[in-house]
Amino acid sequence: MRTNICQKAYRKHRTMEKRAPSEGPPAAPPKEKRSRTALGPAASKAAPRVPPRAPLRPPGAAAGRNDGPRKAASVAAAPRTASATSTSSRGACKRAPWDLRGQLSDLLGQLGSVREALGQAQGQMQRLEGENRELESSNEALRQQVEQLQTKLGERKCRESRLSARVSTLELELSQRLQELQQSRHREEVLLAEERLRRQETDEALGRVQALSEQLENTGMQLQQTQQQLQEQLEQVAALRELVTSQRVLLAEHEERIHRLDEERRTLHNDIQELRGNIRVFCRVRPLLPEELQRQQGLPHLHFPAGDARSLVLTRPDDSQVGRERRAELRYDFSFDRVFPPSASQQDIFKEIQLLVQSALDGYPVCIFAYGQTGSGKTFTMEGPAPESRGMIPRAVRHLFRGARELAGRGWQYDFSASFLEIYNEGLRDLLLARGERGSELEIRRLAPDSDELHVSNLTWVPVESEEQVLELLLRAGSQRSVARTGLNERSSRSHSVFQLCIQGHHAARDLRCASSLTLVDLAGSERLEKSGSVGSRLRETQSINSSLSALGLVISALCNKEPHIPYRNSKLTFLLQNCVGGHAKVLMIVTISPLEENFAELLNSLRFASKVNECMIGTAQPTQGCQILEKRLPILPIIKEIWFILKAKSSAIYKVPV
Repeated sequence: MRTNICQKAYRKHRTMEKRAPSEGPPAAPPKEKRSRTALGPAASKAAPRVPPRAPLRPPGAAAGRNDGPRKAASVAAAPRTASATSTSSRGACKRAPWDLRGQLSDLLGQLGSVREALGQAQGQMQRLEGENRELESSNEALRQQVEQLQTKLGERKCRESRLSARVSTLELELSQRLQELQQSRHREEVLLAEERLRRQETDEALGRVQALSEQLENTGMQLQQTQQQLQEQLEQVAALRELVTSQRVLLAEHEERIHRLDEERRTLHNDIQELRGNIRVFCRVRPLLPEELQRQQGLPHLHFPAGDARSLVLTRPDDSQVGRERRAELRYDFSFDRVFPPSASQQDIFKEIQLLVQSALDGYPVCIFAYGQTGSGKTFTMEGPAPESRGMIPRAVRHLFRGARELAGRGWQYDFSASFLEIYNEGLRDLLLARGERGSELEIRRLAPDSDELHVSNLTWVPVESEEQVLELLLRAGSQRSVARTGLNERSSRSHSVFQLCIQGHHAARDLRCASSLTLVDLAGSERLEKSGSVGSRLRETQSINSSLSALGLVISALCNKEPHIPYRNSKLTFLLQNCVGGHAKVLMIVTISPLEENFAELLNSLRFASKVNECMIGTAQPTQGCQILEKRLPILPIIKEIWFILKAKSSAIYKVPV
């Protein structure tokens, strides 16, 4: 590096010498040039001496570690040195070309300047390296300090979590202690009340003892009179025994009459239900939700005829352009067993079906299922979230338990057991198993090779004795049911749920038995892929749901057409409901529809399917095999015959659904 600097300085000096002859004095004579090798005193006097070059830095200004602020001055010193060298070169440019000693002196001065600048640069580099090492050491110290702070922060977080857990534990213990204190105070108040009562009883007993002592004095006098009365009463007892015997005979006759009247009541109740149809259809229109009121005002496309609770009319503008004459609007008339407007409550709907639920206690299997598009309110209708808006399942269970308690006074004892399953992607899942527990595989089988009755093997059956136990089972099943968010519903059921209540009745005095079942089904909602936006697993669920609902439609169509083969096995849903829709049970379908005008196509499809079901005649339901309550049918009274003819005339008009 030093060699390069020297070479550059030498080249610069040579360039300046080449330019100097034009400005300096004339060159020396040749003889002086030839005597350059042996200069005498005169020659030494004639040759001018080159003055020594001043140092670039003042004395004592050596580079060190504390020269940080002087960095700019050191760097700026280099141009000054160059200019000084240039100036000296210009001053010495008058040297003759043969004055090699002067030229060498100038080069040595320039070389010293370059070496001094190089030393300054090296000193500055050492100072920067020292500062770099100091910065690295301070950076390492800061890194260690950050790690220590992070360690302390983690320890504080752990301590805070332990303190939070301790606080929650102490709060729980405090609440327990407060409850125990309240219980202790309550027990203390009870004990004080008992003590006061006992003191009062003691005072009363002392008063009675005193009164008895007074009566004892009179007892001797009355003893003789009592003996005479005893003889008279013995005679009366004999007469009363004869009266009791006759009353017992009369009571047995009354019990037999009550039993026959109860059988007649069951028979007439069943006849009325059969006249209404063993498969009935209700239609419910859910109200608009608060977030839907901004998109739609009122129900312009839905009309409920005044005074007619069985009809529903749909209208829409005629968008057809070809094929027929265009009308102002299209009108669709539907008629069902009952139509509930959006203002109808859960209690209003249950009032219409509680007589059907009563048939389950009479020994007939009953099936109620909800059908409709997704988001139309099926799960709300069947289960219901709050006590005041509970659905058909809890209300039906409460009605059955109340009826069982009333019949207990007539000698009937009932046992109930419940099950809850779902059909998810054509697979059966037990919803009453504990979370995380894997049960045996569920299969739909026949009870016997020669029996038409079906059951689900390995299904969990839980004995229940009250409505509260059934509600707990509903909560357990609801937490495990398959639900997901779709483009049409925030919480959409992705499976068909089937709740079944098995009823076993026994009358010990008359050796009568009754067995039936109540099946409540919440079908998954039908949906269109372009609206739901289902992909992946949601897409497979939607395809499975629509396929099973299509299979249900094929079964209903085959039943209506009286076809010899009914395709029950096309789907697990239809196979499981074979006993219900095949004419062995009393069936009620609740079709729920959305009031949104944007869902008009789905609404129309649901109502057309419900009309198809309403036209279907599945035969007469029979009591469960082994039920001895209604084996002997009583003759229908003349007044019931008259009611039958009236209802038959009305039913013929009900089943005709205008297109």
